Amino acid sequence: MIIEKTNIDDVKVIKPKIYNDFRGYFFESFNQELAKELNCKFIQSNESFSTYGVIRGVHFQKSPFEQSKLVRVIKGEIQDIAVDLRPTSKTYKKYVSVKLNDVNKNQLFIPKGFGHAFLTLSKEAIVSYMVDSIYKKNYDSGVRYNDSNININWLIDMKKIILSDKDKNLPFL
Repeated sequence: MIIEKTNIDDVKVIKPKIYNDFRGYFFESFNQELAKELNCKFIQSNESFSTYGVIRGVHFQKSPFEQSKLVRVIKGEIQDIAVDLRPTSKTYKKYVSVKLNDVNKNQLFIPKGFGHAFLTLSKEAIVSYMVDSIYKKNYDSGVRYNDSNININWLIDMKKIILSDKDKNLPFL
């Protein structure tokens, strides 16, 4: 696996080595060396299904249950977003935007202190992600997807987006 830096040092793109042959393909999506390199011990794996135009996020968990995430797409394509929400960071309110899909098989590592969101760009998408802290409903939080303090450049017409009631009512920074 190749680990690439993004415009925010702590957020990484992980590119696997994909082995293709007449039967299909094989790749390693995770191993202990990657966890060691990312300085992260993942304890839970989650999966979501979404249709075109769905935005999930910008979500995060508050202290002491912040989560690092390793996100990948099993089917389809998403625009994956990591927003730096660390007030003392030089990249506070900046974000990383990458396309993850079932062809490139890339993953995005999002460390603690970041909000996470994604937009489904394909007809359907199945997203899988690992986290290093258990989900705690009372510590669940988020920031509005269209917060002008962050100004995310979403890759589709905003008239076509689909949001949950929760995400429609998240606060601005």
